[in-house]
Amino acid sequence: VHGGAVAVERVAIEQSFQERESANADAKTAIARAALAQIADASTLVIDGGTTTARLAAMLPTDRELTVITHALPVATLVATRPNINLHLVGGNVRGRTLVSVGPWAVDALASIRADIAVMGTNGLTVESGMTTPDISEAEVKRAVAHAARRLIVLADHTKIGRDELITVVPLEAIDTLVTDAAVDPELAADLASTGLTVVCA
Repeated sequence: VHGGAVAVERVAIEQSFQERESANADAKTAIARAALAQIADASTLVIDGGTTTARLAAMLPTDRELTVITHALPVATLVATRPNINLHLVGGNVRGRTLVSVGPWAVDALASIRADIAVMGTNGLTVESGMTTPDISEAEVKRAVAHAARRLIVLADHTKIGRDELITVVPLEAIDTLVTDAAVDPELAADLASTGLTVVCA
């Protein structure tokens, strides 16, 4: 840009769910496994869209009853036939790029929910901007997901940490726990932890 520079990541086209599925696959699987310990005895979960949250959905325990609320089609597909899971699928306009419902239907439905834990993915996470995403409609529904639970856990591989996207979903202080992978920059992880955020490295 004239008189300055813009990081390449900020101008890149948002990748589709399918494109992101194979990126950092081992790290995402490790994060999902570590996140299982964080949900502990929770009985109601709101699960956001994303490739890492979908991995967590596939790993949910089979030995106890769970209620799962999601606006993400991949998450719903993974748990819909599980006999121990009571699934509530939030409707709306489905974004083909990320396979999640967005818009006023989704936001209004989530506004009445108060689950034990919300598990979310993110495009970026920094001390200054908190959780960020490049799409306005996704930001609105993600914000509703974040407010639909008593505790917020964010799953983000190391490529998302220190990355700052267009729109803030929620500030850092709204997040209780971040689960990331062992390749995260130690200084960035320390900066996040210094704010009081619990940082778990898988």
